[in-house]
Amino acid sequence: MRNIYLCGFMGCGKSYTGRKLSEKLGCTLVDLDAYIEEKEGRTIPEIFAQDGEPHFRELEAKYIREMPGNSVVATGGGAIINPVTAETARNAGTIVFLDADFELCYDRIKGDTHRPLVMNNTKEQLLELFNKRRKIYLEHSDFSVDSNRDETEILDMILKGIK
Repeated sequence: MRNIYLCGFMGCGKSYTGRKLSEKLGCTLVDLDAYIEEKEGRTIPEIFAQDGEPHFRELEAKYIREMPGNSVVATGGGAIINPVTAETARNAGTIVFLDADFELCYDRIKGDTHRPLVMNNTKEQLLELFNKRRKIYLEHSDFSVDSNRDETEILDMILKGIK
């Protein structure tokens, strides 16, 4: 099986869906943010504070090359917006955009101190970022799934799309 890379805005359900999808397929789940934290020995907020967002985006591009085969990869919200990272993922598998409404995402992420972009931006700024990124996710993904639906429907749509 080629890798499946889940992309989408913060709070769209990449980690949760990734866990359920990997269980259903009997394959490995890799949470890219957790992988980066493990490799770097620092949290995402620490990396952002010490080295800035551009450095973090470079780390995403670097570590996405290390993903093992036969995996579902839950990328960070900004990983696939980088054309290099998107190209690397596309060459190794299928990119699936989990397309959730902004309000659903925002309800899940508001107040999350582990997300530097949430802590440093207003709701209005996050909505602007959401709209800008959504276009890029659509460009860089192989297909999108309406992730406002229930878990079973989302998983079924992904499985249908990767066949």
